Amino acid sequence: DAYFLFLENYKTDKQEFSRFPTKAGRRSLSRSISQSSTDSYSSAASYTDSSDDETSPRDKTQLNSKGTNDFCVKNIKQAEFGRREIEIAEQDMSALISLRKRAQGEKPLAGAKIVGCTHITAQTAVLIETLVALGAQCRWTACNIYSTQNEVAAALSEIGVAVFAWKGESEDDFWWCINKCINMEGWQPNMILDDGGDLTHWVYKKYPNGFKKIRGIVEESVTGVHRLYQLSKAGKLCVPAMNVNDSVTKQKFDNLYCCRESILDGLKRTTDVMFGGKQVVVCGYGEVGKGCTAALKAMGSIVYVTEIDPICSLQACMDGFRVVKLNEVIRQVDIIITCTGNKNVVTRDQLDRMKNGSIVCNMGHSNTEIDVASLRTPELTWERVCSQVDHVIWPDGKRVILLAEGRLLNLSCSTVPTFVLSITATTQVIQTLPTVANKQQIAVYEYVASLHLPTFDAHLTELSDEQAKYLGLNKNGPFKPNYYRYKCPC
Repeated sequence: DAYFLFLENYKTDKQEFSRFPTKAGRRSLSRSISQSSTDSYSSAASYTDSSDDETSPRDKTQLNSKGTNDFCVKNIKQAEFGRREIEIAEQDMSALISLRKRAQGEKPLAGAKIVGCTHITAQTAVLIETLVALGAQCRWTACNIYSTQNEVAAALSEIGVAVFAWKGESEDDFWWCINKCINMEGWQPNMILDDGGDLTHWVYKKYPNGFKKIRGIVEESVTGVHRLYQLSKAGKLCVPAMNVNDSVTKQKFDNLYCCRESILDGLKRTTDVMFGGKQVVVCGYGEVGKGCTAALKAMGSIVYVTEIDPICSLQACMDGFRVVKLNEVIRQVDIIITCTGNKNVVTRDQLDRMKNGSIVCNMGHSNTEIDVASLRTPELTWERVCSQVDHVIWPDGKRVILLAEGRLLNLSCSTVPTFVLSITATTQVIQTLPTVANKQQIAVYEYVASLHLPTFDAHLTELSDEQAKYLGLNKNGPFKPNYYRYKCPC
């Protein structure tokens, strides 16, 4: 009798647990989750969320140890902590440091005035300091309002780099920071290093005469490259632009291997989700999508792929993934990850049909992939769980977990592998050097790769004279023609 009573009570408890909580219950639950999460939460910018100072950096007067104030960061006093993080990053970016040591005596970038808009992290700080060591003057801002490591921004400002960025900027702050980087009396940038194209378009629209004086643009994202092609097609791109995103040393390493590791890191830090058995949709099967699906499949997730491209779709099928339309599986999936570079990939109608407790996030550069704007309506309630984690609650009590408000998950909510970023950063630095302007691009990429091989104690096989003659190659490279497409290992 006791056993059957236990079963009856278990059924009742299970039914109660399955029901959506009441509004009061939701608030109580949210407060308890928020409190516990805040106590244990550690962001990529370790000191950002623990700060009690809510004053906008724009309203502060700060000086570095040199007595200058040409910067705007959260707290210049965090510079020492940021310096330690940069030093840690340098240990895993030995190739970039090696390049810095080889070239800094010649100052090949003397006269270069570079304005940059990238994520401001310990890894990009190593890139910026390398440009400075090679003779460039740099002014920098952030391409994402959530990815800045405040202590790193402070460390760069302390050594004299004009940085205008902090974690948690508003949209108005974002454009203000970009403008402050450009609009300095007596300083005219002649090079742009961009991630996403916002800086390039701001200079083009607001400072058209200054834009004509730019000698080169280095762009590293799919979104930014797309915008450059739009300018070029309209006949408005009047300066040389280098497409770093499609370079093999960016696309096949940063896009693939970086995302393969950081997708799991970002989801774990924000939700503590178990991946085994979860049904996941990855929208887009480019290099980022390939990295994400490989990681999730290895963790035991059931992975679906959405694609518009028949070639990428065929790759996904032969890699063991089912290619579907999002509407076919929207009611059953646990996690949606976008990585297409497009807009409105996940619409309000689809979000309405997702099940309770689903997670939605973006691994593409732009925040346009998930229609977040459609969720800011009176009938939906937003509850902050912890930094970059929101519950969006429907009138019936259903809640969807939205990460980073639809912005780039890995750099907003976690960190990324330093070594892989070294490959991209080295490519970016080399592309700014005037000595590589006329060199065969594949030779440049092979050189970047060769700088990173000593980390693995890798020993390259050398061609004999006979073998080189047979293949029609120089013994020292390049070993592939520019049109060669490296196959994805996924």
